[in-house]
Amino acid sequence: MASWNSIPLEITYEIFGWVSFLSWSACFYPQVILNFRRKSVVGLNFDFVVLNLTKHSSYLIYNVCLYFSPAIQKQYFQKYGFNQMIPVAANDVAFSIHAVLLTAITLLQVAIYERGVQKVSRISLAIVSAVWLSAAVCFFVALPNHSWLWLINIFNSIQVFMTLIKYTPQVVMNFRRKNTDGFSIGYVFFDFSGGCTSYTQMIVQSIDQNSWVNFYGNLGKTLLSLVSVSFDLVFMCQHYLLYPAKQAAVVAPELKKEVSEPLLKSSDHLN
Repeated sequence: MASWNSIPLEITYEIFGWVSFLSWSACFYPQVILNFRRKSVVGLNFDFVVLNLTKHSSYLIYNVCLYFSPAIQKQYFQKYGFNQMIPVAANDVAFSIHAVLLTAITLLQVAIYERGVQKVSRISLAIVSAVWLSAAVCFFVALPNHSWLWLINIFNSIQVFMTLIKYTPQVVMNFRRKNTDGFSIGYVFFDFSGGCTSYTQMIVQSIDQNSWVNFYGNLGKTLLSLVSVSFDLVFMCQHYLLYPAKQAAVVAPELKKEVSEPLLKSSDHLN
């Protein structure tokens, strides 16, 4: 297993890694807090939450297995070279555990808070079901030959696939509603910061090792950063450029009737 050639770069790598962890971990809280204060999840797309839970669960499996399993690490070194470093750091494992817990809490809020007419689409349920069924099949395929590296790369591919599609329902929903009310912009800023620092962390490691293996050796982490940053820019554009004046003007459908009724009815005046 390779070691660091430069102590300053190693320290820089750790700093970027934990900044990334803190940013990506913090990104879940603005939405959870917003839902709690409003006692409503109207404006938050449920497909986004369900797909996100599958994404983080598969990423957790990949990170935990590669970071803690000597057998999988051995298979990784046999494939990419014993002079390489494994592309998963402690902060990656910590982030994955935290992400699954917070996404599950958000899903619980979807179940208990006011949600209007919103619901999880059949397409998303079908995608999630097909993904986990495929993962189960792959497990039994890998079992005879102990192809564990291949198996966890399947989970890494799943998280890449879910990352590519999970933001789309929220983007489309914002476009159709012509506002971003109910979807926390705080989530977007923290997610953007996490994506940038995670990608920078990988660059620092590549510079130290004089190798770019960690980029395609952990393609999931690479695409996670790039896709997250790209969609965050779309969300920022929607929030600040396309629909900036409509945030405060949005009235929840269930409140429209109450707003339209006078405070005093005619009978009250007669009394």
